[in-house]
Amino acid sequence: MKRLLMTGLLIFGAILSGRTAMAKKIDKEALANKIKTLAGLDAEERSELLGLLSERKKYGLVWEEKPEDVEEVMREQLPVLAEVKERAIVASAPSAPNHILIEGDNLHALTCLTYTHSNKVDVIYIDPPYNTGNKDFVYNDRFVDKEDAFRHSKWLSFMEKRLRIAKGLLSDKGVIFISIDDNEFANLKLLCDEIFGERNCLATVVQKSRDSISGDLLFSPNHNYLLVYAKKQECVFNERDIFRIPVVVDESKFKNPDNDPRGPWKLNPVDGPGGARKGNPYYEFLGITGYYRYSKEMMQKYYDDGLIVKRRNSLGKKYFLSQAKAKKGVPPTTWWDDAGTTTKGTQLLQSIVPESDFNNPKPIELIERCLVLRHNDACVLDFFAGSGTTLHAVMKLNAEDSGKRKCILVTNNENEICEKVTYERNRRVIQGYTNAKGEAVPGLQDNSLRYYKTEFVPRRPSPRNARALMAASVDLLCVKNDLYDEVPRFFGKKLKKSAGRYFDDGRGRRMLVLFDETTVPSVAETIRGASFKGKVKIYVFAHGDYAYNEEFEEVADKVELCALPAAIRNAYRRVIGKYRPQEEDAK
Repeated sequence: MKRLLMTGLLIFGAILSGRTAMAKKIDKEALANKIKTLAGLDAEERSELLGLLSERKKYGLVWEEKPEDVEEVMREQLPVLAEVKERAIVASAPSAPNHILIEGDNLHALTCLTYTHSNKVDVIYIDPPYNTGNKDFVYNDRFVDKEDAFRHSKWLSFMEKRLRIAKGLLSDKGVIFISIDDNEFANLKLLCDEIFGERNCLATVVQKSRDSISGDLLFSPNHNYLLVYAKKQECVFNERDIFRIPVVVDESKFKNPDNDPRGPWKLNPVDGPGGARKGNPYYEFLGITGYYRYSKEMMQKYYDDGLIVKRRNSLGKKYFLSQAKAKKGVPPTTWWDDAGTTTKGTQLLQSIVPESDFNNPKPIELIERCLVLRHNDACVLDFFAGSGTTLHAVMKLNAEDSGKRKCILVTNNENEICEKVTYERNRRVIQGYTNAKGEAVPGLQDNSLRYYKTEFVPRRPSPRNARALMAASVDLLCVKNDLYDEVPRFFGKKLKKSAGRYFDDGRGRRMLVLFDETTVPSVAETIRGASFKGKVKIYVFAHGDYAYNEEFEEVADKVELCALPAAIRNAYRRVIGKYRPQEEDAK
């Protein structure tokens, strides 16, 4: 087996490097036939080798794939979410949005979200490590420094895994915003072109990030980039009216000296010397000769309609206040010099959590600029949450425009950042705090925040492990369905915790998680005798994909069935692949 692997490596190393072409051209068909007859390969390995043989060189990134410890964990264990109930902040208003904070490695959390939020996220904003070499990027528990020969490869491996999952989480109208600086901008652009598709790149925004100047450098960098990609740009283009910046109308400039029934107006020029360069028509109108924006016939029509006004030696066309207010906005530019600075972000964080020593938090103005480009009930995700600016921005905008945006934050707890900065900042924003000036800042109390940690259950297929995954799935299901109100009785009947758990928000949304499949007949009978509107979502333990549809056939119009844990395993498999024991790889 060892000799076989070495032979395969030598052959494909030569093919992929192209060096054999200098000696003689390889007959790929003959080589494919040899691969098909090689002993010691299973069907999957043979298919992989044939796939490598058929690959052609293409434009794009090539890097040395570096294994990641957190990915290796998922070879033998599956991530789940476990709520830290004592940290839950629950609003009194039932309609308040539920925001989620997940403590854990973001690769593990994103894997969980492939089950709960596939194709559901409308906006992703991330501020990943910039890989400066100054202790800002940790890979396999070690800082990556500038002298690391695989510095860029490690960063690309790290980002590629996470961005591929992120793409699957985006809705068809979803957009991702990624902050980055010069260290990895070029690599990130190529990587995103490969993952999201070059045609889905909406913009590269240049954001002014600082006002101060570093005098000890040849150039003083004072900007970052913001890469903006759509999952499907045609879907974003179809609702481009949302993707516009509202126009602020200065009403003081609009007057109505002639009592025009159409309301206050101001004059927009219709002539000027620049018209010659634009090829505008040249003629005389109302005794004034010039290059006019409109034809003489159109000018006459506007004049007859009372829209052309003569003032001294110039003409203008009325532009009404009602027209200005009806304007749908202008496209955002790619130069943002008014989206806050790092200094402003630091000052805001210090005013909320003065004991924090978190470095370079993103300004809230930047996140707001991203969020206003989407609808105000968007599902928002930030899986490099840092100090939690994204959730703060979501809650602030909701308060301003009566929005119902929901936010998911993900961060690890290195140096207790999740507990003492991310959570603490947003807890105080919700409940109110006293700022550095001693001023009381009222809380944004119409928000709920729920705190989760990533935990693990064994992955190896077995009845016992299937039961363990089913038992651990409840918090995942609560997040998936945005339903957290557990009640002890199921349509009047007491439910044993060992048999299942029932959630009902009292407003028509219901969910039953059924651990004991032997209770299916009695559950179906209970539903048959109950009177209610809508459906009950029932997640029932099963050894396969069959969700007891026949047993619930008489109440099929009242239930929505799903077999667990198969649905979770299937979602995860799309991200982490088929289960293969480690000892199998060692053979």
